[in-house]
Amino acid sequence: MMRGMRWIVRTVFLLALCSSLAAAQQRAARSSRPVPRWPDGTINLGAPPGETGKWDGIEPLATDPNNYEARIGRALRPGRMHIDDVPLQPWARALVKIRHDRFLADEPYTRCKPSPGPRSFGTAYGIELLNVPGSGRIYLFTTGGPHTYREIFLDGRTHPRRLEPSNLGHSIGWWEGDTLVIDTVGFNESAWMDRFAMPHTDRLHTIERVTRVDFNTLNYEVTVDDPGAYTARWTSGYTKRWEAGTELFEYVCQENNFGPQLMVGVEDGERRGDLTFIP
Repeated sequence: MMRGMRWIVRTVFLLALCSSLAAAQQRAARSSRPVPRWPDGTINLGAPPGETGKWDGIEPLATDPNNYEARIGRALRPGRMHIDDVPLQPWARALVKIRHDRFLADEPYTRCKPSPGPRSFGTAYGIELLNVPGSGRIYLFTTGGPHTYREIFLDGRTHPRRLEPSNLGHSIGWWEGDTLVIDTVGFNESAWMDRFAMPHTDRLHTIERVTRVDFNTLNYEVTVDDPGAYTARWTSGYTKRWEAGTELFEYVCQENNFGPQLMVGVEDGERRGDLTFIP
């Protein structure tokens, strides 16, 4: 009887081990795929022809131990730098605290307004980057929020001398090796540039660097230059992961809003179980 039980246990263990090894081999095979390129040698930032997929994942630019998530007992999402190291002006640092005190209830994103820079790359439910050779531009399509898109010009143009400020600003780009560099100016102050409440003014100038490190990994880096809100330039970023076999889907912003706390705030003592979804 005992021998039979031991044989069953060993068999189950071996089957589980084999399954685990097979899964690991499949993951390794996927991650070892070369970075896709277009016929002209340019990096393809999206899905290869005949495949589907999108980039997913949201991370803060800076670790803030006192952010809104920590206040409801959620695990702290770390950034590449600490909030204390971000060169915020005093008024801007106070504004970050106020925004988190209010559970990000003032963010325009939850009211279906388009978001610039790091917030656009960090849109909920994933993004798609479309760069077709010969088009002279790259499109960044988003799923969540207002389901809008960013247009990045790669045709050699410069920023207009007279630029009407907008939520997304005006973006031009170029390739430095396999890294896409995006230069954006012309922001207004109506949108938030960051998912985790980093402020900015209409003097904001961003330089974003996008590198497809391997097939499944996208490194996003942004340098923030805004003398209206910061005492110096600063650089941070985050990593996005490839989600194969999926596509952007129809998203009606207001009708699909399952995060009312992000529009009205959170009262002291509110039950954590009520916070069903945070985009």
